[in-house]
Amino acid sequence: VQLQASGGGLVQPGGSLKLSCAASGSGFSINTMAWYRQAPGKQRELVAGITTGGSTNYADSVKGRFTISRDNSKNSWYLQMNSLKPEDAAVYYCYATLTNSESRLQFQYWGQGTQVTVSS
Repeated sequence: VQLQASGGGLVQPGGSLKLSCAASGSGFSINTMAWYRQAPGKQRELVAGITTGGSTNYADSVKGRFTISRDNSKNSWYLQMNSLKPEDAAVYYCYATLTNSESRLQFQYWGQGTQVTVSS
């Protein structure tokens, strides 16, 4: 199983970006999907998460600006980021917990990270 993140880039303050993450492979089901970020010199932090049932949670710093969504048919999830601020600049990582269909064991996976730069 691999997670492939995409959609990062350079945007001006107040602008928008949409990140995407797709899980490839077979023999699994995805439980929780999430986005984390890590800025230079800071710890990795949870930005947003979404459960199988569609329940979402957000870091206080992004509430009202970011929206996480998922497309189960594509094993994909997204992070729509609006009203971006310079402090949102970081490497964004997608994350998921997956259940192996045969063993029923759960595993955690990370994507490779995508850079988001917010600057004028």
